[in-house]
Amino acid sequence: MEQITAWINVLNGWVWGPPMLILILGVGFFLMLGLRLMPLIKLGFGFRMLWRGRVSQGNGDIPPYHALMTVLSATVGTGNIAGVATAIFLGGPGALFWMWCTALVGMATKYAEAVLALHYREVDGKGSHLGGPMYYIKLGLGKKWLWMATAFAVFGVLAGFGIGNTVQANSVAHATQDAFGVPFWVTGVVMAVFTGLVLLGGIKRIGDVSAALVPLMAIIYVSGGLVVLALNSEQILPALELVFVQAFNPTAATGGFAGATVAAAIQYGVARGVFSNEAGLGSAPIAHAAAQSNDPVAQGAVAMIGTFIDTIIICSITGLVILVTGAWDSGATGAALSSQAFESALPGVGSYIVAIGLMLFAYTTTLGWSVYGERCAQYLLGDRAILPFRVLWVLALPIGAIAQLDFIWLVADTLNALMALPNLVALLLLSPIVFRLTRDYFARPRLESAPEEA
Repeated sequence: MEQITAWINVLNGWVWGPPMLILILGVGFFLMLGLRLMPLIKLGFGFRMLWRGRVSQGNGDIPPYHALMTVLSATVGTGNIAGVATAIFLGGPGALFWMWCTALVGMATKYAEAVLALHYREVDGKGSHLGGPMYYIKLGLGKKWLWMATAFAVFGVLAGFGIGNTVQANSVAHATQDAFGVPFWVTGVVMAVFTGLVLLGGIKRIGDVSAALVPLMAIIYVSGGLVVLALNSEQILPALELVFVQAFNPTAATGGFAGATVAAAIQYGVARGVFSNEAGLGSAPIAHAAAQSNDPVAQGAVAMIGTFIDTIIICSITGLVILVTGAWDSGATGAALSSQAFESALPGVGSYIVAIGLMLFAYTTTLGWSVYGERCAQYLLGDRAILPFRVLWVLALPIGAIAQLDFIWLVADTLNALMALPNLVALLLLSPIVFRLTRDYFARPRLESAPEEA
Protein backbone atom coordinates (compact mmCIF):
# COMPACT_ATOMS: atom_id res chain seq x y z
CA MET A 1 0.00 0.00 0.00
CA GLU A 2 2.84 2.37 0.80
CA GLN A 3 4.37 1.67 -2.61
CA ILE A 4 1.04 2.32 -4.37
CA THR A 5 0.63 5.57 -2.45
CA ALA A 6 4.15 6.60 -3.43
CA TRP A 7 3.42 5.88 -7.12
CA ILE A 8 0.18 7.87 -7.03
CA ASN A 9 1.98 10.71 -5.26
CA VAL A 10 4.47 10.82 -8.13
CA LEU A 11 1.64 10.72 -10.70
CA ASN A 12 -0.24 13.43 -8.78
CA GLY A 13 2.85 15.61 -8.74
CA TRP A 14 3.14 15.22 -12.50
CA VAL A 15 -0.52 15.72 -13.47
CA TRP A 16 -0.83 18.76 -11.19
CA GLY A 17 2.68 19.99 -11.98
CA PRO A 18 3.69 23.02 -14.05
CA PRO A 19 2.71 21.48 -17.46
CA MET A 20 -0.90 20.93 -16.32
CA LEU A 21 -1.19 24.33 -14.70
CA ILE A 22 0.21 25.96 -17.83
CA LEU A 23 -2.25 23.96 -19.94
CA ILE A 24 -5.24 24.99 -17.81
CA LEU A 25 -4.31 28.66 -17.79
CA GLY A 26 -3.12 28.53 -21.41
CA VAL A 27 -6.36 27.03 -22.75
CA GLY A 28 -8.42 29.54 -20.77
CA PHE A 29 -6.28 32.44 -21.98
CA PHE A 30 -6.45 31.19 -25.59
CA LEU A 31 -10.24 30.90 -25.41
CA MET A 32 -10.54 34.32 -23.80
CA LEU A 33 -8.51 35.90 -26.61
CA GLY A 34 -10.42 33.95 -29.28
CA LEU A 35 -13.67 35.20 -27.77
CA ARG A 36 -12.25 38.74 -27.77
CA LEU A 37 -12.74 39.04 -23.99
CA MET A 38 -16.47 38.41 -24.38
CA PRO A 39 -16.87 36.64 -20.98
CA LEU A 40 -15.59 39.79 -19.24
CA ILE A 41 -17.25 42.35 -21.48
CA LYS A 42 -20.61 40.53 -21.47
CA LEU A 43 -20.74 39.74 -17.75
CA GLY A 44 -23.99 41.70 -17.40
CA PHE A 45 -25.42 39.77 -20.35
CA GLY A 46 -24.61 36.54 -18.51
CA PHE A 47 -26.54 37.64 -15.42
CA ARG A 48 -29.52 38.60 -17.62
CA MET A 49 -29.47 35.18 -19.27
CA LEU A 50 -29.35 33.63 -15.79
CA TRP A 51 -32.43 35.64 -14.73
CA ARG A 52 -34.32 34.71 -17.91
CA GLY A 53 -33.31 31.09 -17.44
CA ARG A 54 -35.63 30.61 -14.48
CA VAL A 55 -38.13 29.25 -17.00
CA SER A 56 -37.72 27.01 -20.02
CA GLN A 57 -36.00 28.53 -23.05
CA GLY A 58 -36.30 25.48 -25.32
CA ASN A 59 -35.82 21.72 -25.37
CA GLY A 60 -34.16 20.01 -22.42
CA ASP A 61 -34.81 18.50 -19.00
CA ILE A 62 -34.44 21.41 -16.52
CA PRO A 63 -34.58 25.23 -16.82
CA PRO A 64 -31.22 26.93 -17.53
CA TYR A 65 -31.21 28.44 -14.02
CA HIS A 66 -31.64 24.99 -12.48
CA ALA A 67 -28.79 23.68 -14.64
CA LEU A 68 -26.48 26.34 -13.21
CA MET A 69 -27.69 25.65 -9.66
CA THR A 70 -26.93 21.94 -10.23
CA VAL A 71 -23.43 22.91 -11.36
CA LEU A 72 -22.98 25.26 -8.40
CA SER A 73 -24.24 22.56 -6.06
CA ALA A 74 -21.25 20.50 -7.21
CA THR A 75 -18.65 23.26 -7.44
CA VAL A 76 -19.51 25.33 -4.37
CA GLY A 77 -18.15 22.91 -1.81
CA THR A 78 -15.20 22.17 0.42
CA GLY A 79 -12.92 23.95 -2.07
CA ASN A 80 -14.52 27.28 -1.17
CA ILE A 81 -13.78 26.81 2.53
CA ALA A 82 -10.97 24.29 2.97
CA GLY A 83 -9.42 24.71 -0.50
CA VAL A 84 -8.89 28.45 -0.22
CA ALA A 85 -7.41 28.06 3.25
CA THR A 86 -5.07 25.31 2.04
CA ALA A 87 -3.92 27.45 -0.90
CA ILE A 88 -3.06 30.34 1.45
CA PHE A 89 -1.40 27.99 3.96
CA LEU A 90 0.85 26.44 1.29
CA GLY A 91 1.32 29.34 -1.10
CA GLY A 92 0.86 32.42 1.06
CA PRO A 93 -1.57 35.32 0.52
CA GLY A 94 -0.38 35.63 -3.10
CA ALA A 95 -2.11 32.34 -3.91
CA LEU A 96 -5.43 34.20 -3.78
CA PHE A 97 -4.32 36.39 -6.71
CA TRP A 98 -3.59 33.31 -8.81
CA MET A 99 -6.98 31.86 -7.87
CA TRP A 100 -8.54 35.03 -9.29
CA CYS A 101 -6.52 34.69 -12.51
CA THR A 102 -7.63 31.08 -12.83
CA ALA A 103 -11.25 32.15 -12.39
CA LEU A 104 -11.09 34.98 -14.93
CA VAL A 105 -9.70 32.80 -17.71
CA GLY A 106 -11.84 29.96 -16.35
CA MET A 107 -14.93 31.95 -17.28
CA ALA A 108 -13.95 31.53 -20.93
CA THR A 109 -13.29 27.83 -20.37
CA LYS A 110 -16.67 27.26 -18.68
CA TYR A 111 -18.40 29.25 -21.43
CA ALA A 112 -16.80 27.12 -24.16
CA GLU A 113 -17.64 23.87 -22.32
CA ALA A 114 -21.33 24.76 -22.05
CA VAL A 115 -21.55 26.01 -25.66
CA LEU A 116 -20.15 22.69 -26.92
CA ALA A 117 -22.29 20.67 -24.51
CA LEU A 118 -25.49 22.20 -25.89
CA HIS A 119 -24.29 22.19 -29.50
CA TYR A 120 -23.34 18.50 -29.36
CA ARG A 121 -25.91 16.65 -27.27
CA GLU A 122 -28.02 13.54 -27.69
CA VAL A 123 -31.44 12.42 -26.51
CA ASP A 124 -31.67 8.95 -24.96
CA GLY A 125 -34.55 6.49 -25.17
CA LYS A 126 -36.33 8.12 -22.23
CA GLY A 127 -36.11 11.60 -23.73
CA SER A 128 -33.30 12.83 -21.45
CA HIS A 129 -30.77 15.20 -22.95
CA LEU A 130 -27.19 13.93 -22.66
CA GLY A 131 -24.04 15.93 -23.22
CA GLY A 132 -20.63 16.85 -21.92
CA PRO A 133 -17.02 16.20 -22.98
CA MET A 134 -17.64 12.55 -23.95
CA TYR A 135 -20.37 13.64 -26.36
CA TYR A 136 -18.66 16.66 -27.88
CA ILE A 137 -15.55 14.56 -28.35
CA LYS A 138 -17.55 11.78 -30.01
CA LEU A 139 -19.81 13.99 -32.16
CA GLY A 140 -17.41 16.87 -32.77
CA LEU A 141 -14.07 15.13 -33.28
CA GLY A 142 -15.12 11.78 -34.77
CA LYS A 143 -14.28 8.09 -34.32
CA LYS A 144 -10.51 8.41 -34.06
CA TRP A 145 -10.99 10.38 -30.82
CA LEU A 146 -13.49 7.99 -29.22
CA TRP A 147 -10.79 6.59 -26.93
CA MET A 148 -10.47 10.05 -25.40
CA ALA A 149 -14.22 10.26 -24.75
CA THR A 150 -14.13 6.84 -23.09
CA ALA A 151 -11.13 7.84 -20.97
CA PHE A 152 -12.94 10.95 -19.75
CA ALA A 153 -16.03 8.93 -18.80
CA VAL A 154 -14.00 6.32 -16.91
CA PHE A 155 -12.08 8.99 -15.00
CA GLY A 156 -15.36 10.83 -14.35
CA VAL A 157 -17.07 7.82 -12.74
CA LEU A 158 -14.08 7.03 -10.55
CA ALA A 159 -13.40 10.63 -9.56
CA GLY A 160 -17.06 11.08 -8.67
CA PHE A 161 -16.95 8.39 -5.99
CA GLY A 162 -13.91 10.11 -4.54
CA ILE A 163 -14.17 13.87 -4.73
CA GLY A 164 -17.94 14.00 -5.20
CA ASN A 165 -19.02 11.36 -2.69
CA THR A 166 -16.85 9.80 0.01
CA VAL A 167 -14.64 12.81 0.75
CA GLN A 168 -17.72 15.06 0.93
CA ALA A 169 -19.44 12.69 3.37
CA ASN A 170 -16.23 12.63 5.40
CA SER A 171 -16.10 16.45 5.49
CA VAL A 172 -19.72 16.66 6.66
CA ALA A 173 -19.15 13.96 9.30
CA HIS A 174 -16.16 15.80 10.78
CA ALA A 175 -17.96 19.16 10.69
CA THR A 176 -21.08 17.82 12.44
CA GLN A 177 -19.05 16.01 15.08
CA ASP A 178 -16.83 19.01 15.83
CA ALA A 179 -19.76 21.47 15.95
CA PHE A 180 -22.59 19.36 17.36
CA GLY A 181 -21.05 16.11 18.63
CA VAL A 182 -22.91 13.92 16.11
CA PRO A 183 -21.26 10.48 15.56
CA PHE A 184 -19.71 9.91 12.11
CA TRP A 185 -21.93 6.94 11.27
CA VAL A 186 -25.13 8.87 12.04
CA THR A 187 -24.11 11.63 9.64
CA GLY A 188 -23.32 9.04 6.95
CA VAL A 189 -26.70 7.32 7.29
CA VAL A 190 -28.63 10.62 7.29
CA MET A 191 -26.75 11.80 4.19
CA ALA A 192 -27.44 8.49 2.44
CA VAL A 193 -31.18 8.71 3.17
CA PHE A 194 -31.59 12.30 2.01
CA THR A 195 -29.38 11.79 -1.03
CA GLY A 196 -31.29 8.63 -1.99
CA LEU A 197 -34.63 10.44 -1.78
CA VAL A 198 -33.35 13.15 -4.12
CA LEU A 199 -31.69 10.75 -6.57
CA LEU A 200 -34.97 8.85 -7.04
CA GLY A 201 -36.27 11.86 -8.94
CA GLY A 202 -33.27 12.07 -11.28
CA ILE A 203 -31.82 15.31 -12.58
CA LYS A 204 -35.15 17.17 -12.40
CA ARG A 205 -35.42 16.68 -8.63
CA ILE A 206 -31.70 17.38 -8.19
CA GLY A 207 -32.20 20.63 -10.09
CA ASP A 208 -35.17 21.59 -7.90
CA VAL A 209 -33.33 20.83 -4.66
CA SER A 210 -30.19 22.63 -5.87
CA ALA A 211 -32.24 25.68 -6.89
CA ALA A 212 -33.59 25.84 -3.33
CA LEU A 213 -30.43 25.02 -1.35
CA VAL A 214 -27.62 26.69 -3.31
CA PRO A 215 -28.87 30.30 -2.99
CA LEU A 216 -29.72 29.68 0.69
CA MET A 217 -26.31 28.31 1.61
CA ALA A 218 -24.51 30.98 -0.42
CA ILE A 219 -26.47 33.77 1.30
CA ILE A 220 -25.75 32.36 4.78
CA TYR A 221 -22.03 31.97 4.17
CA VAL A 222 -21.49 35.17 2.17
CA SER A 223 -23.47 37.23 4.72
CA GLY A 224 -21.32 35.90 7.56
CA GLY A 225 -18.19 36.70 5.59
CA LEU A 226 -19.34 40.23 4.79
CA VAL A 227 -20.04 40.87 8.48
CA VAL A 228 -16.48 39.80 9.34
CA LEU A 229 -15.08 42.06 6.62
CA ALA A 230 -17.21 44.97 7.83
CA LEU A 231 -15.90 44.49 11.37
CA ASN A 232 -12.34 44.51 10.01
CA SER A 233 -12.86 47.06 7.24
CA GLU A 234 -9.63 48.91 8.03
CA GLN A 235 -7.68 45.75 7.21
CA ILE A 236 -9.21 45.14 3.76
CA LEU A 237 -6.87 47.41 1.78
CA PRO A 238 -3.73 46.10 3.56
CA ALA A 239 -4.95 42.54 2.89
CA LEU A 240 -5.43 43.28 -0.81
CA GLU A 241 -1.97 44.86 -0.95
CA LEU A 242 -0.58 41.71 0.68
CA VAL A 243 -2.26 39.56 -1.99
CA PHE A 244 -0.93 41.55 -4.94
CA VAL A 245 2.60 42.06 -3.56
CA GLN A 246 3.11 38.46 -2.48
CA ALA A 247 1.74 37.09 -5.74
CA PHE A 248 5.06 38.18 -7.30
CA ASN A 249 7.41 38.15 -4.30
CA PRO A 250 8.37 35.30 -1.97
CA THR A 251 6.24 35.17 1.18
CA ALA A 252 8.43 35.47 4.27
CA ALA A 253 8.00 33.14 7.23
CA THR A 254 5.95 34.73 10.01
CA GLY A 255 4.15 33.39 13.06
CA GLY A 256 3.04 29.86 12.26
CA PHE A 257 3.55 30.35 8.50
CA ALA A 258 6.64 28.64 7.09
CA GLY A 259 7.03 30.93 4.09
CA ALA A 260 6.40 30.23 0.40
CA THR A 261 7.96 30.88 -3.00
CA VAL A 262 6.26 32.62 -5.90
CA ALA A 263 6.15 29.23 -7.65
CA ALA A 264 4.24 27.79 -4.68
CA ALA A 265 1.77 30.70 -4.76
CA ILE A 266 1.11 30.07 -8.46
CA GLN A 267 0.92 26.27 -8.13
CA TYR A 268 -1.44 26.15 -5.17
CA GLY A 269 -3.47 29.14 -6.28
CA VAL A 270 -4.15 27.62 -9.70
CA ALA A 271 -4.62 24.04 -8.43
CA ARG A 272 -7.03 25.05 -5.64
CA GLY A 273 -8.77 27.46 -8.01
CA VAL A 274 -9.47 24.66 -10.46
CA PHE A 275 -10.51 22.39 -7.57
CA SER A 276 -12.99 25.04 -6.47
CA ASN A 277 -14.60 26.18 -9.74
CA GLU A 278 -13.84 23.08 -11.88
CA ALA A 279 -13.25 25.18 -15.01
CA GLY A 280 -11.58 22.90 -17.54
CA LEU A 281 -12.40 19.76 -15.60
CA GLY A 282 -15.30 18.90 -17.92
CA SER A 283 -17.84 18.21 -15.20
CA ALA A 284 -20.07 21.29 -15.48
CA PRO A 285 -21.04 20.87 -19.17
CA ILE A 286 -22.66 17.52 -18.29
CA ALA A 287 -25.32 19.39 -16.31
CA HIS A 288 -25.57 22.33 -18.71
CA ALA A 289 -26.37 19.90 -21.53
CA ALA A 290 -29.68 19.14 -19.78
CA ALA A 291 -30.78 22.79 -19.82
CA GLN A 292 -34.08 23.66 -21.49
CA SER A 293 -32.44 25.88 -24.06
CA ASN A 294 -31.88 25.73 -27.81
CA ASP A 295 -29.18 28.41 -27.79
CA PRO A 296 -25.64 27.27 -26.91
CA VAL A 297 -24.34 30.83 -26.52
CA ALA A 298 -27.05 31.87 -24.06
CA GLN A 299 -26.38 28.77 -21.94
CA GLY A 300 -22.65 29.36 -22.19
CA ALA A 301 -23.21 32.84 -20.78
CA VAL A 302 -25.13 31.31 -17.86
CA ALA A 303 -22.30 28.82 -17.30
CA MET A 304 -19.56 31.45 -17.08
CA ILE A 305 -21.48 33.20 -14.29
CA GLY A 306 -21.00 30.06 -12.20
CA THR A 307 -17.22 30.53 -12.16
CA PHE A 308 -17.63 34.20 -11.24
CA ILE A 309 -19.94 33.36 -8.31
CA ASP A 310 -17.85 30.43 -7.10
CA THR A 311 -14.38 31.98 -7.09
CA ILE A 312 -14.56 35.75 -7.53
CA ILE A 313 -17.30 36.07 -4.90
CA ILE A 314 -17.33 33.11 -2.48
CA CYS A 315 -13.65 32.11 -2.52
CA SER A 316 -12.60 35.77 -2.29
CA ILE A 317 -14.70 36.24 0.83
CA THR A 318 -13.11 33.19 2.46
CA GLY A 319 -9.61 34.34 1.54
CA LEU A 320 -10.11 37.93 2.67
CA VAL A 321 -11.65 36.83 5.99
CA ILE A 322 -8.56 34.67 6.62
CA LEU A 323 -6.27 37.62 5.82
CA VAL A 324 -8.06 40.50 7.56
CA THR A 325 -8.40 38.54 10.81
CA GLY A 326 -4.69 37.67 10.76
CA ALA A 327 -5.45 33.95 11.03
CA TRP A 328 -3.44 33.09 7.91
CA ASP A 329 -0.11 32.85 9.76
CA SER A 330 -1.48 30.94 12.77
CA GLY A 331 -0.25 27.55 11.54
CA ALA A 332 -3.74 26.12 11.00
CA THR A 333 -4.80 24.85 7.58
CA GLY A 334 -7.87 23.63 5.71
CA ALA A 335 -11.35 24.09 7.17
CA ALA A 336 -9.81 24.60 10.62
CA LEU A 337 -8.10 27.78 9.37
CA SER A 338 -11.34 29.15 7.90
CA SER A 339 -13.21 28.28 11.09
CA GLN A 340 -10.56 29.96 13.24
CA ALA A 341 -10.75 33.13 11.13
CA PHE A 342 -14.55 33.39 11.35
CA GLU A 343 -14.59 32.51 15.05
CA SER A 344 -11.97 35.15 15.93
CA ALA A 345 -14.18 37.86 14.44
CA LEU A 346 -17.55 36.40 15.51
CA PRO A 347 -16.95 34.53 18.80
CA GLY A 348 -19.50 31.83 19.46
CA VAL A 349 -21.01 32.21 15.99
CA GLY A 350 -18.21 32.13 13.41
CA SER A 351 -17.32 28.47 13.77
CA TYR A 352 -20.98 27.52 13.32
CA ILE A 353 -21.22 29.56 10.11
CA VAL A 354 -18.28 27.61 8.71
CA ALA A 355 -19.61 24.27 9.99
CA ILE A 356 -23.11 24.82 8.57
CA GLY A 357 -21.68 26.16 5.33
CA LEU A 358 -19.38 23.16 5.02
CA MET A 359 -22.24 20.72 5.68
CA LEU A 360 -24.57 22.30 3.14
CA PHE A 361 -21.81 22.79 0.55
CA ALA A 362 -20.58 19.21 0.86
CA TYR A 363 -24.08 17.69 0.81
CA THR A 364 -25.09 19.54 -2.36
CA THR A 365 -21.77 18.57 -3.92
CA THR A 366 -22.79 14.90 -3.58
CA LEU A 367 -25.99 15.72 -5.48
CA GLY A 368 -24.29 17.60 -8.31
CA TRP A 369 -21.54 15.03 -8.75
CA SER A 370 -24.10 12.21 -8.80
CA VAL A 371 -25.33 13.71 -12.08
CA TYR A 372 -21.81 13.79 -13.49
CA GLY A 373 -20.97 10.24 -12.44
CA GLU A 374 -24.30 8.84 -13.61
CA ARG A 375 -24.01 10.42 -17.05
CA CYS A 376 -20.47 9.09 -17.42
CA ALA A 377 -21.63 5.58 -16.39
CA GLN A 378 -24.57 5.84 -18.80
CA TYR A 379 -22.21 6.79 -21.62
CA LEU A 380 -20.04 3.74 -20.92
CA LEU A 381 -22.71 1.11 -20.19
CA GLY A 382 -26.03 2.49 -21.40
CA ASP A 383 -29.30 3.06 -19.53
CA ARG A 384 -28.90 -0.18 -17.55
CA ALA A 385 -26.12 1.48 -15.54
CA ILE A 386 -28.36 4.18 -14.02
CA LEU A 387 -30.05 2.25 -11.18
CA PRO A 388 -26.94 0.33 -10.04
CA PHE A 389 -24.96 3.56 -10.08
CA ARG A 390 -27.51 5.34 -7.86
CA VAL A 391 -27.55 2.44 -5.39
CA LEU A 392 -23.75 2.37 -5.18
CA TRP A 393 -23.65 6.15 -4.84
CA VAL A 394 -25.95 6.10 -1.82
CA LEU A 395 -24.17 3.13 -0.19
CA ALA A 396 -20.77 4.81 -0.54
CA LEU A 397 -21.78 7.81 1.60
CA PRO A 398 -21.83 6.07 5.04
CA ILE A 399 -18.53 4.37 4.16
CA GLY A 400 -16.98 7.72 3.35
CA ALA A 401 -18.29 9.25 6.57
CA ILE A 402 -16.46 6.76 8.82
CA ALA A 403 -13.34 6.01 6.74
CA GLN A 404 -9.84 7.47 6.80
CA LEU A 405 -9.63 9.07 3.37
CA ASP A 406 -6.12 10.45 2.92
CA PHE A 407 -5.48 7.91 0.15
CA ILE A 408 -8.89 8.54 -1.46
CA TRP A 409 -8.21 12.29 -1.46
CA LEU A 410 -4.93 11.68 -3.26
CA VAL A 411 -6.49 9.35 -5.85
CA ALA A 412 -9.49 11.64 -6.44
CA ASP A 413 -7.26 14.68 -6.89
CA THR A 414 -5.21 12.73 -9.45
CA LEU A 415 -8.34 11.55 -11.29
CA ASN A 416 -9.60 15.14 -11.50
CA ALA A 417 -6.48 16.10 -13.43
CA LEU A 418 -6.84 13.05 -15.68
CA MET A 419 -10.44 14.14 -16.43
CA ALA A 420 -9.22 17.58 -17.40
CA LEU A 421 -6.64 16.39 -19.95
CA PRO A 422 -9.01 15.00 -22.65
CA ASN A 423 -11.44 17.84 -22.04
CA LEU A 424 -8.81 20.56 -22.50
CA VAL A 425 -7.55 18.92 -25.71
CA ALA A 426 -11.13 18.79 -27.02
CA LEU A 427 -11.71 22.44 -26.16
CA LEU A 428 -8.64 23.45 -28.14
CA LEU A 429 -9.61 21.34 -31.17
CA LEU A 430 -13.24 22.49 -31.13
CA SER A 431 -12.52 26.13 -30.30
CA PRO A 432 -13.27 27.30 -33.89
CA ILE A 433 -16.86 26.04 -33.39
CA VAL A 434 -17.16 28.05 -30.17
CA PHE A 435 -15.77 31.19 -31.80
CA ARG A 436 -18.07 30.85 -34.83
CA LEU A 437 -21.22 30.27 -32.78
CA THR A 438 -20.38 33.26 -30.59
CA ARG A 439 -19.69 35.58 -33.54
CA ASP A 440 -22.91 34.52 -35.26
CA TYR A 441 -24.97 35.07 -32.12
CA PHE A 442 -23.77 38.61 -31.46
CA ALA A 443 -23.85 39.48 -35.16
CA ARG A 444 -27.60 38.92 -35.37
CA PRO A 445 -29.64 41.95 -36.46
CA ARG A 446 -30.34 44.28 -33.57
CA LEU A 447 -34.09 43.72 -33.84
CA GLU A 448 -33.67 39.95 -33.36
CA SER A 449 -31.13 40.10 -30.55
CA ALA A 450 -32.60 43.10 -28.72
CA PRO A 451 -34.52 41.04 -26.11
CA GLU A 452 -31.33 39.26 -25.07
CA GLU A 453 -29.08 42.29 -25.02
CA ALA A 454 -31.44 44.97 -23.80
